[in-house]
Amino acid sequence: MSGFDAVLVPGGGLLGNGDLPPWVVNRLDRAMELAEGAHVIALSAATTHKPLLLDAAGRPVYESTQAAHYLLRHGFPAERILTETASWDTIGNAYFARVIHTDPAGFRRLLIVNSEFHMPRTEAIFRWIFSLDPPEPAYSLSFDAVPSAGMSEEVLAGRRERERKSLESLAKTRESLRSLAEVHRWLFTAHDAYAAGLSPVRATDPAVLQSY
Repeated sequence: MSGFDAVLVPGGGLLGNGDLPPWVVNRLDRAMELAEGAHVIALSAATTHKPLLLDAAGRPVYESTQAAHYLLRHGFPAERILTETASWDTIGNAYFARVIHTDPAGFRRLLIVNSEFHMPRTEAIFRWIFSLDPPEPAYSLSFDAVPSAGMSEEVLAGRRERERKSLESLAKTRESLRSLAEVHRWLFTAHDAYAAGLSPVRATDPAVLQSY
């Protein structure tokens, strides 16, 4: 039995044909390796930086659903796979993972698995969101970073720089939002991925877009 109640895996984009990119496959393989008896929670609907993929019937192809299919194909038990299809960014990953799954399910010992290029900001966001209005017992978070497989040096350098800037800008947001209620209000009134009437600011660098 693992020391975790759930292993959380943020999404990392899809290829044009709907397949998972190598860096996401790395995350899922590591999650299965470490989960033992724990649930795996696949996170993310999609990204605001690219158009939402549709299948042949015109239905949306969600990142977390594709991740769940991968887990199933590799023998992970269906009853221990959970998906989250509400989030479009890393803050959403953490917020919706908590309010949809971990709070109601009583999961408290969590492992977050992500690519090394994305881990500093991921850890900052998850520690922030899961420290708000702490339940009893409080959350215990662990993090495991996997190699950023499948990215060229140009793509990786561009994405690391974008992550660095995003982490810097996170500090003000984190300081201004001190409860889950305040995060909820901000998400749906001020965050351009979720608030009605706002349009997301999308990445335009072709190299960086390859990392989403």
